[in-house]
Amino acid sequence: METLSLLAGGFAVALTPLNIALLLLGCFSGTLIGALPGLGPVNGVAILIPLTFAFGFDATSSLILLSSVYFGAMYGGRISSILLNIPGDEPAVMTTLDGYPMAQRGRAADALAISGVASFFGATVAVIGLTLFAPALARAAIHFGPSDYFALYVLAFITIGGISGVDPRKTLVSALLGLMIATVGLDPISGIPRYTFENYHIYDGVDPIVALVGLFALSEILMLLEKAAIDRAKPIGLDSWLPDVRTIWTTRWAILRGSIVGFVAGVLPGAGASLGSVMAYSMEKQTSDKDGTFGKGDPRGVAAPEAGNNAASGGALIPMLSLGVPGSGTTAVMLAMLISLNVQPGPLLFERQPDLVWGLVASLYMANVALLFLNLPMIGLFSRLMLVPTWALMPIVAAVSFVGVFSISNSGFDLQLMIAFGVLGYLLRKLEVSLVPLVLGLLLGGDMERNLRRAMSISDGDWSVLIASPISITLYILTTAFLGLSIWLARRDHKRTQIRNFEG
Repeated sequence: METLSLLAGGFAVALTPLNIALLLLGCFSGTLIGALPGLGPVNGVAILIPLTFAFGFDATSSLILLSSVYFGAMYGGRISSILLNIPGDEPAVMTTLDGYPMAQRGRAADALAISGVASFFGATVAVIGLTLFAPALARAAIHFGPSDYFALYVLAFITIGGISGVDPRKTLVSALLGLMIATVGLDPISGIPRYTFENYHIYDGVDPIVALVGLFALSEILMLLEKAAIDRAKPIGLDSWLPDVRTIWTTRWAILRGSIVGFVAGVLPGAGASLGSVMAYSMEKQTSDKDGTFGKGDPRGVAAPEAGNNAASGGALIPMLSLGVPGSGTTAVMLAMLISLNVQPGPLLFERQPDLVWGLVASLYMANVALLFLNLPMIGLFSRLMLVPTWALMPIVAAVSFVGVFSISNSGFDLQLMIAFGVLGYLLRKLEVSLVPLVLGLLLGGDMERNLRRAMSISDGDWSVLIASPISITLYILTTAFLGLSIWLARRDHKRTQIRNFEG
């Protein structure tokens, strides 16, 4: 009953005119961002963060806007996957396997409708899970000590990229680079400047928003400058706007299984929607592909990954809100925005700022319904907007980035720093180094250092305090398991690549 009363208070917050308008704006713009190949939810949220500062929105309204963009981008990623065979983001890759073949066979409306319904159901399961489990996890996390939090941060760094099969060495380099940047500024204990080169602009450290906009938005512009400024391929036409309801009904069990698998994957710190999508598709193929129809236009091959990636995106909010550890790259960007607004996610957030937490949860229920009714009748519009040429899109992204960052501090130095991070992000992307571990290191490095030094102070320098509690021991065991899994996945993928090269 307490949860229901808190949720009712959350709806009172979410139903204010401003928050409703921001929710609808976020759903629409998020779907558009998701449909545009290459942008995806991380870039979409990073691009729009400066607007929240420019217009002076409070933390609750800003979080509602960005969460709606996040959910909308997860919905929108399926449009280009099905109509163009170009995934709007990484989680939508699995949707192309059966979505595009369905469209080629004249069943584009069915594929889009199935993906819309699956996205709605998966996201709803995730929000229900967020409602039920996040407060319980926050109450449990109150018992965490400094050494336990340090172990939790170590687990976050291990899982942020390794579990999806990314090269662990590049993941480690990116995370260490983020930790190095996090040490810039005044020492939290002694107050001595570190790595500032006598530049007072960075005595308070590197502003996460400046770094994020540079790493994602500007690096995306630089990446696109390498490509020819040509219009994208023409999408497959939609012969009918009326999907076959019976076809949607046949995917109900695939949607249910995909939602559960995706939610579990999303709760894992760092796993994110990509893992949820892959796991959901793989499980459904093993369960249902009796006739070898997967990969040839099977509706269940569309339903499962769409339910999985949307359930994972909602599940990723649980560790962010209750532990202060982002569950995905997008929630890492949202965490940076909250920190910049002096809001510290973690166990005490549910007690100190219940309006923010429950207003967000209530808005996600509303966003799911809004996205379902927004997406189905507007598929044609979004498919046409995908043809906006790069030369027209990128200047808008650049203008929003520069104006938004300047509005935060009115500092020309921050603009120069943003450009520097844009170049850094471009170089790392060229080297195929993920930016997400860097972002995680930048965001969590300060708290990780403070908890380590606090634990050392309490134990009078005895390092055994880091493995003295059952909680920290459990977390280190999980860390070891995830690290072993990531190394195994990396070696497996390397062997497969060698075999393909040898056979070719």
